[in-house]
Amino acid sequence: MKIENAKAQMRKGVLEYCILSILSKDDSYASGIIKKLKEAKLIIVEGTLYPLLTRQKNAGLLSYNWVESKQGPPRKYYKLTEKGEQFLNILNTSWNELVESVTEITETIL
Repeated sequence: MKIENAKAQMRKGVLEYCILSILSKDDSYASGIIKKLKEAKLIIVEGTLYPLLTRQKNAGLLSYNWVESKQGPPRKYYKLTEKGEQFLNILNTSWNELVESVTEITETIL
């Protein structure tokens, strides 16, 4: 098994959670989300992000509105819906439980 494949799968598993977390702090357009993910070293491209945003919007977790830009075309700003906030709260609990479990296992082994 190649390490890069394993690392990519780990990142993919948390991307939807990270997107919701980013949007819980502030509405954002796709390029802004990508920038924040890259700053956190979760490298992602638009071709990966847009299907995730569409899936989350179709599930009722996100909404969007168009905002005029001073430079270029209008931007689609994504926002967490009330359902998205509730879903994120559940994911936060699940994430914390997962981190505790993995930490317990890895500390026991090491």
